[in-house]
Amino acid sequence: MATKKCNKKCAPQECSQLQQHRGKFKPVLPNILKNGPASVKVKAGKPTKSVADQAKVKKIFPHTYGMPEIAFVKGANSAVSKKPINAAVVLSGGQAPGGHNVIAGLLDGFKKANSRNKLFGFLGGPSGVIDCNFIEITPALMDKFRNTGGFDLIQSGRTKIENDEQLSKAKENIVNNKISAFVVVGGDDSNTNAGVIAEYLKKEGVDASVIGVPKTIDGDLKNEQIETSFGFDTATKIYAEMVGNICRDVNSARKYWHFVRLMGRSASHITLEVALKTHPNITLIGEEVLAKKMTLAQIVDYLAKIVAARAKDGKNFGVVLVPEGLIEFIPEMKELIAALNDLLADNEEALSKLNKVSEKKEFVISKLPKKLADLMKSLPEGIASQLMLDRDPHGNVQVSLIETEKLLIEMLRARLAQLKKEGKYNGKFSAITHFFGYEGRCGVPSNFDANYTYALGYNAAVLALNKCSGYLSSVRNLVKSPKDWACGGIPLTMMMNIERRKGKEKPVIRKALVDLKGEPFKQLAKNRELWAKTESYLFPGPMQFFGPEEVTDMTTETLKYEHKKK
Repeated sequence: MATKKCNKKCAPQECSQLQQHRGKFKPVLPNILKNGPASVKVKAGKPTKSVADQAKVKKIFPHTYGMPEIAFVKGANSAVSKKPINAAVVLSGGQAPGGHNVIAGLLDGFKKANSRNKLFGFLGGPSGVIDCNFIEITPALMDKFRNTGGFDLIQSGRTKIENDEQLSKAKENIVNNKISAFVVVGGDDSNTNAGVIAEYLKKEGVDASVIGVPKTIDGDLKNEQIETSFGFDTATKIYAEMVGNICRDVNSARKYWHFVRLMGRSASHITLEVALKTHPNITLIGEEVLAKKMTLAQIVDYLAKIVAARAKDGKNFGVVLVPEGLIEFIPEMKELIAALNDLLADNEEALSKLNKVSEKKEFVISKLPKKLADLMKSLPEGIASQLMLDRDPHGNVQVSLIETEKLLIEMLRARLAQLKKEGKYNGKFSAITHFFGYEGRCGVPSNFDANYTYALGYNAAVLALNKCSGYLSSVRNLVKSPKDWACGGIPLTMMMNIERRKGKEKPVIRKALVDLKGEPFKQLAKNRELWAKTESYLFPGPMQFFGPEEVTDMTTETLKYEHKKK
């Protein structure tokens, strides 16, 4: 297999002291894996079915639907060591801390089975699979990236391998390079794509195992089979440190309200976890807003009530956490965005002739139904212009670019002014905004994520060596010590349902939203009134890699509460 030359260098003098010490960290393998793939046997469970739309999903995946869950048990399995193989890995989607350790676990697992096994990395994400652009990942190269953040060893990308031409090209490159194990590291869409590739290769009679690995800092790739996706622990610890610092600052200066928008467009897991780690005065959860069908005005009234109550106690300061995707959870805003998507697309030519934002806003308002027109009128000028001007390649409003925290501040300021006229508010309101997103995606992985990702990679290698195609690498019992983690595989089709994407029905792994009946949210709900009135702030501080285990190896509050009663 011809390889592209790698020019990466990381001499000791080019690395920080922390990097040098983290390079020496040895992840703890679960006991079931520590003696290598040849000491692990596959135990198959009962046939499975998709979480919903069983008939439709089965029709799309006739060759991979209904496969059993797999658990690993101890037992001699010399067959996995006899013949050397070529394996390949691709990183897909956004970065998440620990990606390099997944690759390290893969390499070590394959090499432990047979020292002549080779691992290749497709460069730049799935486009590298289509273009056949790759490097060999050797032990010497891997040693420069162990326990590091980022995806810079082979980079990532958002291309999907889904149409006939792309699938055919991917198959051609897999077959021509004699790849018998193909590992996709990604989130829900990427692992759905892994399922599509696994189905296609089986249909085409290609003897290659396709394995997925669960990755996303957003925390929305989780279910009964996936306790957490990798990167969530590290990212939320990074964000919690910064929010904790702001809490300490606000409690020292006592004159500002800090509004912090946190990454996580489709779900509010990050915001909930950071809240449980830091105890801010106000935490907005998108899923709760949706369940209560709260309007934008009701959210602003909720904020104003707490701001006014604190001002009455002489506290003109506080911290508010806002999930990135909040605006899409507000039913009326979701309706407005959908209407704008259609309206702007249908009137593109007429709008292009208008130069001023105010003119475009008036034009749009004239075309909207009265309820939505009134809502559009109520929005601050800056937010209204973002809704009208910021569009993605498909012509849709780019919701992630909308500065929701600024929208809330502007509307809250107007509401407080009204309350002041009514004699119901006598404080001062000064606000500062923050957005914490990319800061958390490539951090040095926590001890938890370093161990978890290494185990996920090693586990994926064992699945591939046992020719288990169409499976997601699954490592569970995560609140226990890493040596006691359970390992195995989950059929990718088991987690799928059918959703409409761009007007067509598509199989997708279902995203997990914050469970309003779950223990983590219950903890927030139980304490939010106290946190609103007081300064119950927690200060997590920087991530600790060395020291007592209760500090260095602690997992997320989310996992702790979810497993509290188990």
